[in-house]
Amino acid sequence: MTDDVVTRSVDASTWESLSTVFGTKGDPAGCWCQWFKLSRADWNGTDRTQKAELLHAQVEAGSPGVVAWLGDEPVGWAAVEPFSAYPSLARSPISKRQPDDPADPWAITCFVVRLEHRRKGVARALLQGALRHAHEHGATVIEGYPVDTEARPTLSAAERYHGTVSLFRTGGFEVVRKPSASRAVMRRAL
Repeated sequence: MTDDVVTRSVDASTWESLSTVFGTKGDPAGCWCQWFKLSRADWNGTDRTQKAELLHAQVEAGSPGVVAWLGDEPVGWAAVEPFSAYPSLARSPISKRQPDDPADPWAITCFVVRLEHRRKGVARALLQGALRHAHEHGATVIEGYPVDTEARPTLSAAERYHGTVSLFRTGGFEVVRKPSASRAVMRRAL
């Protein structure tokens, strides 16, 4: 079904579709892809409306990811920007730069697929859209920080927002290190 899913770089004209994807309930509605952008203190001091406003401003200023449609229905989102756009990545023990790492690769940090559209190939289409988006914006290397469902098969959908190792493998990514039993750093040259 992946062929039926269409992705496009998000911009001001797609904001309403993106808002539909994030919705008003659940983890996406409380995050609006700001977890990796804000310090812990700022995260704790920012409510969901303010987080939505931050993402809206980021969309207006550039294109921080891709949105997916199935027909006319907005069904998903993937956040993808340079590593340096996500200050919390540099502090995370999972994604903190190591001596041999590229300094500022592009990073896919988040997937949101609306509940009723899961298991239809949306995440796979979003990954392909994120690769295309990064390449079109000059990326030469792209990373992801997915969960390993083989190591932890009981992960909830909420815990899979980073994507999965198997998903990234289908996109041509290779594991460059395993900073924990259930997380990987995966990379691909573009």
